[in-house]
Amino acid sequence: MMSFKAGRWLALAACMAAVSVPVMAAEETGEPTHAQAALPTVPLTITSAGGVKHVFTVEKAMTPREQQVGEMYRPSVPADGGMIFVWPFPRQSDMWMQHTQASLDIVFIGPDNRVSSIVENAVPLSLARISSHGPVRATLELQAGITEKLGIVVGDRVDSAVLNTGSSPK
Repeated sequence: MMSFKAGRWLALAACMAAVSVPVMAAEETGEPTHAQAALPTVPLTITSAGGVKHVFTVEKAMTPREQQVGEMYRPSVPADGGMIFVWPFPRQSDMWMQHTQASLDIVFIGPDNRVSSIVENAVPLSLARISSHGPVRATLELQAGITEKLGIVVGDRVDSAVLNTGSSPK
């Protein structure tokens, strides 16, 4: 049988543990139900082997929640816009189009800041896994069809301040 003093200690410890656990609102942890507000942007340039430059202004999805929501529930992506997901270290990147209404071109950026692969015209609302098939530094979502229209291909160089740090910038 537990003594009264030991019981009070356990109750106090349980209360302290409950207080020290961070509490997040359901909208920060649950299934996304709406588009997120526009995120901070950064210029990004993709340069072809022939020296042709394509300039975009992309939103930076940096926190786990921003990355989870991504482009969900947005009806369109501007031709000169998009969203970049920068990983803290090169890693496999797997994306999906759940709740994403607009078709996208998904550009995987290797550790050398070059396009390592492209998935064009990803199907809206699909749960199919879209994989980088190897470690990448970042994943870039652009308007569907823009990579073909501009001639962006594997090996093109990607430059942006968001890629110039050793870890994901905040």
